[in-house]
Amino acid sequence: MLSIDFPIHGAILNHRLGRAVPGGLAVEVRGRAPLGGKVAVNGVAARRAGTEFRAEIVLADAETDLRAEYQGTEGQAAQTVRVLWDRHSEKRYRFSIDDNSFFLREIARERPKSLFDQFYLAILRDLHRAYGAKFTVNVFFATPGNDFTLAEFPTDYRGEWADNGDWLRLAFHAYAEFPNRPYQNESPGKLAADFDLVAGEILRLAGPDAYAPPTVIHWGMCQAEALPVLRDRGVKVLSGFFSRHGDNYDVCYHLDRRRCEHASRHDAIMDWDSGIVFSKVDIVCNSTPIDQIVPKLEPLTRQPETAEVMDLFTHEQYFFPFYRNFIPDHAQRLDTAIRFVTEQGYQPVFFHEGFMGGREPNASN
Repeated sequence: MLSIDFPIHGAILNHRLGRAVPGGLAVEVRGRAPLGGKVAVNGVAARRAGTEFRAEIVLADAETDLRAEYQGTEGQAAQTVRVLWDRHSEKRYRFSIDDNSFFLREIARERPKSLFDQFYLAILRDLHRAYGAKFTVNVFFATPGNDFTLAEFPTDYRGEWADNGDWLRLAFHAYAEFPNRPYQNESPGKLAADFDLVAGEILRLAGPDAYAPPTVIHWGMCQAEALPVLRDRGVKVLSGFFSRHGDNYDVCYHLDRRRCEHASRHDAIMDWDSGIVFSKVDIVCNSTPIDQIVPKLEPLTRQPETAEVMDLFTHEQYFFPFYRNFIPDHAQRLDTAIRFVTEQGYQPVFFHEGFMGGREPNASN
């Protein structure tokens, strides 16, 4: 039967995946249809070669429905996919740090004069000063041992949080590190309650200038029914691994297999039902030795499907010497990754600003 193979429903297209022409972006729509018939895409006659068809369509709007129609000896068929044109796309990177609670506990207990007297935040500030890096710090309400909660953090540093909100933001991650996969099969109500609890504490202790909606939910899994809960709370992008294990995909927010497969090979995909973009994490620094960081990132800069947006990622606990899996060179790993993307011309962004950190696709200029 008729099938549009590229682009798929929800595909995000930019200048690397098409051809700039007067009035828009020319994209080759490819697919399959039964032999012995004609195919047209948005009224444009497609070229046929066996069961394959191809038609060049010019995208003039941010959102476009591509409708392929077949008429032939096997009857009639049609399929429609909706795609998004990231009209003003530029090379950019986002750095997210998950599982944060230890540094907050340390500051709350020791009450340093400045937030950046705490060694972990000092590392992040050094990276910001060196490269202009921006960080989204995803926090738990409680530490793993339940010996600290965000409710215990003082408001003494609100001014300093606000002064650094242009590059350092706090966001919801989960109530706590354990149990694993807390929202994978949980009700939307539980996710909403935990989100509101953590977001409320962030706003209390740091203020709105240091707050960001999350882009990573703990373990990257939640029910589809929970996506509106996140969207209504300002979530625009969710990052995951979209990693394949046999016939299944994981850390993928329960997206179906076809979209997971696409996301695993592209920067991102749009979920039209929720209005949320799903972004592919490109590297996890705590699990990538220094000598493997550039070899892992460099090929991505040469592939049109992955070269436009870099989604960089790590976890807080590996910075702390008391942690059982402490990584002594963790800071150097971040430096290596950020230095590389900076040298390649990628600009630091927050995914909740604009479209994945860039200008909105429907912007006129």
